[in-house]
Amino acid sequence: MATDTLKSTPGAQGGAAGGLRRLLLDNGALTALIVLVIAMSALSGDFLTADNLLNVGVQAAVTAILAFGVTFVIVSAGIDLSVGSVAALSATVLAWSATEAGIPVVLAVLLAVATGIVCGLVNGFLVSYGKLPPFIATLAMLSVARGLSLVISQGSPIAFPDSVSHLGDTLGGWLPVPVLVMVVMGLLTAFVLGRTYIGRSMYAIGGNEEAARLSGLRVKKQKLAIYAFSGLFAAAAGIVLASRLASAQPQAAQGYELDAIAAVVIGGASLAGGTGKASGTLIGALILAVLRNGLNLLSVSAFWQQVVIGVVIALAVLFDTVRRKAGATAPAAGASGGGKGKQALTYVIAAVVAVAVVGATSLLHNGSSAADRPKIGLSLSTLNNPFFVQIRDGAEEEAKKLGVDLTVTDAQNDASQQANQLQNFTSGSLSAVVVNPVDSDAAGPSVRGANQAGIPVIAVDRGVNEADTSALVASDNVEGGALGAKALAEKLGGKGTIVILQGQAGTSASRERGAGFAEGLKDYPGIKVVAKQPADFDRTKGLDVMTNLLQAHPDIDGVFAENDEMALGAIKALGSKAGKSVQVVGFDGTPDGLKAVRAGTLYASVAQQPSELGRIAVRNALRAVEGEKVEKMVKVPVKVVTKENVAGFEG
Repeated sequence: MATDTLKSTPGAQGGAAGGLRRLLLDNGALTALIVLVIAMSALSGDFLTADNLLNVGVQAAVTAILAFGVTFVIVSAGIDLSVGSVAALSATVLAWSATEAGIPVVLAVLLAVATGIVCGLVNGFLVSYGKLPPFIATLAMLSVARGLSLVISQGSPIAFPDSVSHLGDTLGGWLPVPVLVMVVMGLLTAFVLGRTYIGRSMYAIGGNEEAARLSGLRVKKQKLAIYAFSGLFAAAAGIVLASRLASAQPQAAQGYELDAIAAVVIGGASLAGGTGKASGTLIGALILAVLRNGLNLLSVSAFWQQVVIGVVIALAVLFDTVRRKAGATAPAAGASGGGKGKQALTYVIAAVVAVAVVGATSLLHNGSSAADRPKIGLSLSTLNNPFFVQIRDGAEEEAKKLGVDLTVTDAQNDASQQANQLQNFTSGSLSAVVVNPVDSDAAGPSVRGANQAGIPVIAVDRGVNEADTSALVASDNVEGGALGAKALAEKLGGKGTIVILQGQAGTSASRERGAGFAEGLKDYPGIKVVAKQPADFDRTKGLDVMTNLLQAHPDIDGVFAENDEMALGAIKALGSKAGKSVQVVGFDGTPDGLKAVRAGTLYASVAQQPSELGRIAVRNALRAVEGEKVEKMVKVPVKVVTKENVAGFEG
């Protein structure tokens, strides 16, 4: 009786207000999504447009598809950290099979899907029969799948077959195919969880695995199927992602497993297992996409974006915890009849409320005149490297001088994230876009979108393939690599043994600098390369890799590093040998690199004058906006900087 009284009290006392309060409490993730949409609509007049809302859907698609697969695992009290790497491997297998191996596209797609399923089965076998904790088993697969992706592709992106690339296009000129695939995969997830034997088994295993086993469930075999589902969805996500980028990137989807897990948890699932649903996962993925999209449109610093997203994820999950403790009720898994009808009504009411409030807030932006100052977006491949920080600094300095509003984003060496940022720029009220591509091929589809919108695009440091750019402002990486080879070889007197520290596999800068160095070294047959190893343009990795190489090759005479950061790491590993018995040549001419040149520990750096690249890029973007003539190719000379000429060099 007491229970019945408590259940009836809110409706009796609170009326409509109490019902709305209970609706919001019972649907924490949905409430968070509505609040975010309303806030972004109020803060940015560019958010609530048809094009931008479709952008949000496209940007949520890959995360959502991955998250649907992860939902199966989390509902059964497991975890899958490998989905991002499995997605990259599946896409790489498809692209390699259809191009290099000449396999028909249909069979290549099936092979890619089979790759994802096999990876999932291996995870399931290690967890079920190998008794490994899911965290360890899937962490191992994360590394294995990523490594195989790099081995198959040799570290370079592989162009995607045209027939499959259409998955990244639109239907009828307005409906993005990735959104359609996301919806289909979401419906499949809901069907499996709510209408199938294996779906009910997932909830049973997650609720109490031992009880499920004693009830007659074949838990080990069920886990094999659960992880196979996760691998299948990862493969689908990888194909959709590669289709958007028109190429399979071996380094694609790094960190996406964390976004997928976050989307599932934000959507109301428990990491302890037993709860979770497809609609909640979709809402979680949309929350992440709305956040990133809105913060881009609001010109929030790339560094602060990570802080804000982390805080919002924590708040969303905290809100869900509070509502559970407050006694809010969630529909039971697999509920039917009135429960599902009530849930559907909840979503309808939420949509009506959101549309009404968003429509009201949009009036704030009606009639407002556009700012007189031109707006330019700058998408950099990374800000975790002094070279690109200098490009940003030069661009910001020139923008301030010219009276331009400059929005800077950081793609974090993720071609997919950069595609999202460029789409956001296109749907916003920007006058021009400056892009430093993570990958020249992958940036093509997004830049073509800007072309269609009539927005001029300036490429800086690296070009964009299969798209129209008003200008390319760059130095020649190939020429720079050749100059580096000449400088090192002449310093060594034309003979000796050297090692090469390569940049991040798959990036055009690493490929071009390495190719230029190899070509330049042909003129010096007395120089022998005894080892090449990637250190990802990172100083710490440069230190570690160089330390390891010295164990095998203690008597080397020289080192060529494809950027100054790795060169500085190598110098640290060499200790007193640097600049004396071992000569080191770097690339980029960063402030720390030039400081090492002055100290004599770094023999030379092939300097590209990055600040000048940024200044010239903004200058040309403004000229394109104003309709002035812009040169298609603007070359900024590279220069070998040594101790003799460093005093007069300005980067």
